[in-house]
Amino acid sequence: MTTNARLYRAPPDLLAGRNVVVTGAGDGIGKAAALCFAAHGATVVLLGRAQQKLEASYDAIVTAGGPEPIIQVLDLAHATEEHYATLATQIEEQLGCLHGLLHNAALLGPRKPLDQYPLRDWRELMAVNVEAGFMLTRALLPAMRAAPAASVVFTSSGVGRRGKAFWGAYAVSKFAVEGLCQVFADELGSTSAVRVNCINPGATNTSMRRAAYPAETPTRNPEPAGIMPSYLFLMGDASRDVNGQSLDAQGG
Repeated sequence: MTTNARLYRAPPDLLAGRNVVVTGAGDGIGKAAALCFAAHGATVVLLGRAQQKLEASYDAIVTAGGPEPIIQVLDLAHATEEHYATLATQIEEQLGCLHGLLHNAALLGPRKPLDQYPLRDWRELMAVNVEAGFMLTRALLPAMRAAPAASVVFTSSGVGRRGKAFWGAYAVSKFAVEGLCQVFADELGSTSAVRVNCINPGATNTSMRRAAYPAETPTRNPEPAGIMPSYLFLMGDASRDVNGQSLDAQGG
């Protein structure tokens, strides 16, 4: 299954007529996914905290001839239930239903031993990496249930499957993301047409990766655009029977 996802060749109109939310859409993997989904026909809701970066993603999509995206500025570290409810209402009013949701936004946090980890950093990271995934999915479920089928994709990590020293709250948050995905998948799998899966991007040339591995040669890792086949697989009809799985976007 994982190999098929990595080698998946999406038809050009894979996501035509579909609506997809991408968090962290202003940079890195989130921006690449937004551009990729739009290139395959999706109307993308660009969600992030930096207006200027989201506008750059918007311009890139429009310039490439994709469907006009929608910008939603939201700081996940401080978002409340009211913010998510408002967002859900706006999406339903503008788009009617939602076919996909990619949880990509995340914080790396300090690379410190747990016994030295600052509580403030811990709480902010958990708010963005875990709580936002729960809150946003819950808020958007009515819109996804209104679609013939919908796909929720959480972003995992290798350190969310096997803990490693000095990865702190980031590793713990990714373990939580894996669990959140499994619980949502088990609850929704038999009661709706909404499927929920995880994807581990692997070593990719992003600002987060460069911050985590400053001594690494960044160009040795693929660019975000190079790992998109697995993302397209999970967003398209080829994965309709895939639920509660954790896939690798690159080699295992």
